[in-house]
Amino acid sequence: MRLLHTADWHLGRTLGGHSLHQDQEFLLAGQFLAMVRDTRPDAVLIAGDIFDRAVPPADAVELLDEILHRLIIGLGVPVVLIPGNHDDARRLSFGARLLAGGGLHIADSPLGRAWEFADAHGPISIVGAGYASPLLLAQKLPAANAAADHATPRVVADHSTPRVVADHATPRVVADHDAGMALLAPMLHALCPPGQRRVLVAHAFVAGGTETESERGLSVGGTGQISAARFAGFQYVALGHLHRPQSLAEGRLRYSGSPLAYSTSEADQQKSVTLVEIDAQGAIRTEELPLTPRYPLRIVSGDFQTLLAATSQDYLSLELTDLLPIAEAQRRLAERYPRIIGLRWVAEALPPSATALTAAARAASPLDQFEAFHQAMRNAPLPPEARPVVIAALTAAEQP
Repeated sequence: MRLLHTADWHLGRTLGGHSLHQDQEFLLAGQFLAMVRDTRPDAVLIAGDIFDRAVPPADAVELLDEILHRLIIGLGVPVVLIPGNHDDARRLSFGARLLAGGGLHIADSPLGRAWEFADAHGPISIVGAGYASPLLLAQKLPAANAAADHATPRVVADHSTPRVVADHATPRVVADHDAGMALLAPMLHALCPPGQRRVLVAHAFVAGGTETESERGLSVGGTGQISAARFAGFQYVALGHLHRPQSLAEGRLRYSGSPLAYSTSEADQQKSVTLVEIDAQGAIRTEELPLTPRYPLRIVSGDFQTLLAATSQDYLSLELTDLLPIAEAQRRLAERYPRIIGLRWVAEALPPSATALTAAARAASPLDQFEAFHQAMRNAPLPPEARPVVIAALTAAEQP
């Protein structure tokens, strides 16, 4: 069986104040659909964080609709899709039972859904388990074996402060994400007929994975991490959440990564989609299919004049090596680089001459200091007509 695994689309996201809609459309409705057409997978797996926020903008919803229509109706490839921690599961799973008949399989329960696919070697179960916080799992898991009495207030612990809640259906206490998966995993396996090969689509932070700056933390203090051992028994686990493509557990657990760079920690990172092949015995082979963005994200360093002499359409985080800030630097550089996402000065120390000048400036009068400041910032002396205004401002500031 051939599966194409992707995740963390974050439709509707912005970067440094710039909309990424056209970039996402370029990749997902262009290159990604071409990959599906060329590889002809038995299914496409999308492992959560479809949208960047719970209530996405209309154009993001329209883009998802267009991609899914072209995947399922145009190319005839079914899709298994789960909500991530950025998604509102209830909104994303609207019409899930109805859409399943048309080839769109949405995990509308945090307790998982299973769908049977088949290849030349027989049936295979693909299980989708949407992201669920410990609190949500505590509310959803059956309470038959709970120790507390139904009339007794319960303590629900998640990654925030434990809360006492009184109700008439006491669920289990789920201490953290790992404990939640320990309870959930047997239930996910129970969805699959005995002896079938099994694939899990999940959205989680598996211990040993490498983070970037653009993932929203699932918890604090490490309680959001799940042991890789919790996923035993699945031939392949298609993961979402971490944006860097990477494999764990000898390749059996894999993050496809995000299709675009969403933070400077992902600059110059090769993004990809994962092609998965599962043989008759359940052995897997994976291949990274690279994605090429319309405008990559890069970090560029240099002095102001050097940067001002060049130009680029890429998304850039600029590092100025000049020793002192330059007036209107970002505005002037934006004329050369329309997709600046950040600007910072990285000079580590002033030369001795500048240090002496700074000490002399501290001993000067406030007016002299301001004139020196103006000269440094504007590379020009303070205009004569501005002196009365500055003197009046300094006099007012000195008044008790």
